[in-house]
Amino acid sequence: MTEEAAEPIRRRPGGRAARVREAVLSAALELLAEEGVDRLGIAAVAARAGVNETTVYRRWGSREKLVLDAMLAGSSEGIPVPDTGAVRTDLAAFARALAEYLATPTGRSVARAAALSSDAADPELAEAWQAFWRSRLDQAGAVIGRAVERGELPPDTDTALALELLCAPLQTRALLGHRPIEPDLPERLADLVLDGLRGRD
Repeated sequence: MTEEAAEPIRRRPGGRAARVREAVLSAALELLAEEGVDRLGIAAVAARAGVNETTVYRRWGSREKLVLDAMLAGSSEGIPVPDTGAVRTDLAAFARALAEYLATPTGRSVARAAALSSDAADPELAEAWQAFWRSRLDQAGAVIGRAVERGELPPDTDTALALELLCAPLQTRALLGHRPIEPDLPERLADLVLDGLRGRD
């Protein structure tokens, strides 16, 4: 084989691997929305993705790691972390993205599973959920970190608490369905959270 003929091969490292990963995660997210996290199985994911089960096991190692990767991919894409230059618009944009994600079948399925994650009987699945929450907190926490750097929030701001205050009402309404998520709710929540974080004069 000539050097010219070999060149295209050297230009495609990871090409197939990337396509397989995308297909498997897409299939996992579809099944997550349809079946829920507890019923998601590697055989079904592999069949829908058009790959062998051994391919999935070789890359992810276990069902729990596949579930975690799929959830992180779905939530990262569905709930991007904004950077508008101001904490109020960042928080409102993040809340709006979360509300829109929770309105999708995948978002609702993930939220329902998350609500039960602390009672997971499988230690590996429970650890996968903990890793999911840590990763999402690290990503979304950048909003609070930037606000502290800009002087918009005090240095001792509790990042986890701030995000919980912002997200909990949306998750509660989406899961229980007892009240709608009004169009202006993200901005109202952002204002309430900021009022609480900044304290009283």
